[in-house]
Amino acid sequence: MRSGTVTGLWFALLSAASFGVSGPFAKSLLEIGWSPGAAVGVRIGGAALVLAVPVIIGLRGRWGTLRRNGLTLIIYGATAIALCQFFYFSAVQRMSVGVSLLLEYLAPVLIVGWLWVRSRRAPSRLTVSGSAAAMLGLLLVLDLTGDQRLDPVGVLFGLGAAVCLAVFFVMSAKADDDLPPLIMAGGGMMVGALTILVLGLVGVMPFAFTFQDVTLAGRQAHWLVPVLVLVIIATVLAYFTGILAARGLGSKVASFVGLTEVMFAVLASWLILRELPSAIQLLGGALIVGGVILVRIDELRRMPDAADPLDQPNVVEPVPTTGAG
Repeated sequence: MRSGTVTGLWFALLSAASFGVSGPFAKSLLEIGWSPGAAVGVRIGGAALVLAVPVIIGLRGRWGTLRRNGLTLIIYGATAIALCQFFYFSAVQRMSVGVSLLLEYLAPVLIVGWLWVRSRRAPSRLTVSGSAAAMLGLLLVLDLTGDQRLDPVGVLFGLGAAVCLAVFFVMSAKADDDLPPLIMAGGGMMVGALTILVLGLVGVMPFAFTFQDVTLAGRQAHWLVPVLVLVIIATVLAYFTGILAARGLGSKVASFVGLTEVMFAVLASWLILRELPSAIQLLGGALIVGGVILVRIDELRRMPDAADPLDQPNVVEPVPTTGAG
């Protein structure tokens, strides 16, 4: 296995682990009265502030990069960052973190279907088998046989998050090397923060804050604790490493490795909410890993000239006439 692929896998796992803690920590804020818009606004706005200085330094003498990639940053920031997090947190407000993640992580299946439509070439048996194994693993990890009640509006929010997550993986993989990962992440955060501010001012994404202690791991903690975790770990680190992973692995493989976010979220829920994973959830985790391996084996078996040009790492589609691609 190439060193670049190994590095991409590590970045993908780190990104998944970082994203995985967002649900439990955001839930602690929602439980004390924060609105989803407020949680997303603080998360994305704080990340934009953290990344502002590095982005400005990185753009010295390269301001034309913003002009050439302006549309990419606008679509990425508004869709893959702002709306994705708003839909997910809105789903978490109405349903459990697990069910919300199940719906959001239909994104890999959407990507397989998207690449199928764009290339007019059906996915191989290995990819289909990997997809099926990963989805079955998700069902087992989330243990939906328990007392889970689906909220129709929450389901719609979860599906909206899935579409936005698919956009994140596809755009991250296809971005030009002229747009470095740090610039893409920081620029996207700034666009996302502006999007959330506008939606909040017009009342689409209302803001509601309360400044009181939250409950984490059965103990009281200052409300700034989950805010800092959401900004630094679940946003800045998660998106930056996610872009690096998608560029190294391609959107399809990166999205399937991203399924491990569910396992990390279950682990985070165990540590933060005292919820112990069951044996069936551990079995589901093994199926997810198996599905990822099958998809990766399929990628390695395909010759470079036969591979899908729309899903190759660090390759840009020649005529990006559809914006996000």
